[in-house]
Amino acid sequence: MIKRTVVFLLLVAVAGFASAQMTPQQWVEGKNYFAIANPQPTNQPDKVVVTEVFSFACPACNQFEPFLDKLRAELPKGAVLEFLPAGFIPTEDWPVFQRAYFTARALGVDTPASHDAMFKAVWGPNGALATYDPTTQRPKAMANMPTIQDIAKFYAKYGAKPAEFVATANSFSVNMDIKRADKQIIAWGVNSTPTIVIDGKWRLDPSSAQGAQNLVDLTLYLVNKELATKKAQ
Repeated sequence: MIKRTVVFLLLVAVAGFASAQMTPQQWVEGKNYFAIANPQPTNQPDKVVVTEVFSFACPACNQFEPFLDKLRAELPKGAVLEFLPAGFIPTEDWPVFQRAYFTARALGVDTPASHDAMFKAVWGPNGALATYDPTTQRPKAMANMPTIQDIAKFYAKYGAKPAEFVATANSFSVNMDIKRADKQIIAWGVNSTPTIVIDGKWRLDPSSAQGAQNLVDLTLYLVNKELATKKAQ
């Protein structure tokens, strides 16, 4: 399980940007990015799939979100961006947001606009889905955390019917999505968020890349390498 100290360090890496921007000549496999053992084919073999392992309830993911939007805009043709929600920290409501993500995806209401808005609903001033108490800056008591019913009301603004959202959230298919996600996260060796996985082969994060902008740049570098490999095959 991800440790709170890791979340703090990632917040420093993402928000502080203390390190200088790196170049491809400086990136080192095994230090800045890591090969994933026994990579499996993705569900889009003709594309390079970039996956962010994240949680809406993760403070470091919220800090990285503007850079994620930048990465989305700069991905070259032939690359696609996907998301895999983690449920690492039950005491901070991560499993509920993990379930909500898969529900929104199943109902077709997970869009770039709703994705960004969800982060604002959790982390913005007086956010309707806040998981932290603004006075203590600590997680709320579990009894006061957002529920799937609360999140259903959020997605109603994007076309979901709250009753259908709640029913889908408790469906067999969403439960299976969660099990597959948990298994995939372990197989990739992901133990913190945000983490980027490229085509199921490479894993990197703000800490290993030494900053949020470096993470964007290194991701694009590896994506282009993978695209070149696919073209050569």
